[in-house]
Amino acid sequence: MSGTAIAINAGISVAAYCMAVRMIPRFREMFIKANLFGNDLCKKDKPQVPESFGVLIGCVFLVSLFLFIPIPFAFDEAAATDAVTGGKPATFPHDKFVELIAALLSICCMIFLGFADDVLDLRWRHKLLLPTIATLPLLMVYYVNYNSTTVIMPNFARGLVGTSLNIGVLYYVFMGMLAVFCTNAINILAGINGLEVGQSLIIAASILVFNLIEFALGHQVDSHIFSIYFMLPFLATTLALWKFNKYPSQVFVGDTYCYFAGMTFAVVGILGHFSKTLLLFFLPQILNFLYSTPQLFHFVPCPRHRLPKYDAKTDLLHISTTEFRLEELNSLGRLMVTVLRKLGLISWHKLADGVVRTNNLTLINFVLVIFGPVHERVVTQMLMGLQVLCTVIALVIRYPLANYFYENT
Repeated sequence: MSGTAIAINAGISVAAYCMAVRMIPRFREMFIKANLFGNDLCKKDKPQVPESFGVLIGCVFLVSLFLFIPIPFAFDEAAATDAVTGGKPATFPHDKFVELIAALLSICCMIFLGFADDVLDLRWRHKLLLPTIATLPLLMVYYVNYNSTTVIMPNFARGLVGTSLNIGVLYYVFMGMLAVFCTNAINILAGINGLEVGQSLIIAASILVFNLIEFALGHQVDSHIFSIYFMLPFLATTLALWKFNKYPSQVFVGDTYCYFAGMTFAVVGILGHFSKTLLLFFLPQILNFLYSTPQLFHFVPCPRHRLPKYDAKTDLLHISTTEFRLEELNSLGRLMVTVLRKLGLISWHKLADGVVRTNNLTLINFVLVIFGPVHERVVTQMLMGLQVLCTVIALVIRYPLANYFYENT
């Protein structure tokens, strides 16, 4: 009966797409009147663009899943009348119901906290704390329903620790950190038209493809059906938002959407039991995090905004820069920038008085370092192309290559 539930979910997702497409244009002026707008700094006339539209899309997503809540249980054989027991109701699957409700609660919390960030401009320490708090209902449900903290070891490590290793509470720490990473990774790789939504669209499609492959192979079917229930409406609402957020953007998504998308991915990765595979789909975000580490942890001076600079004369984006004296950095900071410089991964210009100018350490600026000044639309297309390429690499790692490291995958 799961096929019927998925079909109904797909129908609700189509309705959610249509609703979002109709609502977004109608709410633009309302957001501007509420002072929820920003100027698009990468355009010649710097137009006012309403922002924080992630809250609208998040609400459409939640409504679609609220409507869907009774469907899987109405068609679940475990919840239906069992003819074998003489027509008496079978046991209701409370564990599945609680999973669904807890997942929606965590996503709802992140939409609320993301909107608070857009309005109040929270500090970075709050951005790390809030996803952790929002993940607690998820971790509690995982503890009650599964409490499986055993990790299957690769072949080369089995001689040392055995086939599997129980890491206990560290597994919950890992899942909490996964939620923090997912919610902030999309937020860090952002700032140009369509990038946040575009990368989320590709990640969601990648997860959905993976779910369908696993479903066809008969691997953990219930877990992947659970993921499909969330990914279909997410993909639909994100596609509607992409229609208005792609270059030239008519709306901005704000931190609300980044938190909403990240938590949705974390939810399906944790409760769908494919957190390691989920990280493979985040390869560009991981690369961006590693490249940004010297500035994120202030080993190198980090300005408030690291967006590329816009040249109105050529309509192209140029790298944004930061300046510092090499001797003023601590030993770890000097080591980091020296390695990046030797590998040719950053620009390097010596100014007067021992001051060095280099690009801000983001994947967007790295593209501009490699290819030079590029139009904003092209940068987005390049990064989305990288996201697609990394999805292909992730699937190759997950299937053909994994057989060399694990006996059963």
